[in-house]
Amino acid sequence: MTDRYAVIGHPVAHSKSPEIHAAFAHETRQDLSYERVLAPLDKFRQTVSAWRDSAAAGANITLPFKLEAFEFATVRTARASRGGAVNTLKFEGAEIIGDNTDGVGLCRDIVDNLGFAIVGKRVLLVGAGGAAHGVAGALLDAGPALLAITNRTLGKAEAIVEQLKLTGGGPDCEFRALELAALPAARFDLIINATSASLNANLPLVPVSCFAEGSLAYDMMYGMTATPFLKLAANSGARTADGLGMLVEQAAESFALWRGLRPSTVPVLAMLRQAQAVARPRN
Repeated sequence: MTDRYAVIGHPVAHSKSPEIHAAFAHETRQDLSYERVLAPLDKFRQTVSAWRDSAAAGANITLPFKLEAFEFATVRTARASRGGAVNTLKFEGAEIIGDNTDGVGLCRDIVDNLGFAIVGKRVLLVGAGGAAHGVAGALLDAGPALLAITNRTLGKAEAIVEQLKLTGGGPDCEFRALELAALPAARFDLIINATSASLNANLPLVPVSCFAEGSLAYDMMYGMTATPFLKLAANSGARTADGLGMLVEQAAESFALWRGLRPSTVPVLAMLRQAQAVARPRN
């Protein structure tokens, strides 16, 4: 019997996860299917419960439900508990195992795929929703000199910092919440947009002055065209990257949790980059 998985979110039609997991299944000869499931904004619990009751084996959770998925899980991995957010569910008997593979996926893409060392760098994480919760701990573990978290509502950024303090920071790493008003006077080597602003073609409130010489701007969203955030960063002279590599790397980690083996990510990412280039509008 084919095991069934899905990505559950709102919106979800844009997700490349079905193509990624189909490629992983083909490579590893696993018998599974993977779908997109749109959950109404006020009916996440009902939607994921119905998916589980349909004899599904698990699910990935995308925005804006990662914090709700943490509450839905009956058992949580250490990295899910550290971030207070879940992006992967595994249905195992009566238990609902919640994990978070976003952080490891982000760091693997930045360090391994892009060749940008996080250790010793000044890092700014923009946003304080489920995406930011999920990656903050892994960023600390990567050993930056500074991890600053900023958000329109400062209290939400402070909540992530307080949660991280309970589990400890990285070696010799300073981490703190930072007011938006303080950004013009700050410089960062790595700026990560973890907000959903790019989905609506909006720009997070990051001034050009924040990008240090030789910096990397990373948008956790992905698409055929550069996001407003990445366009701003490119105009400042920063190197830019979207979140497609993170999507592939976190998916491989989810696949490993579900299937017990980790697929190769390089050929899948190359396939998606090629499709992205073909579909990109020409000027």
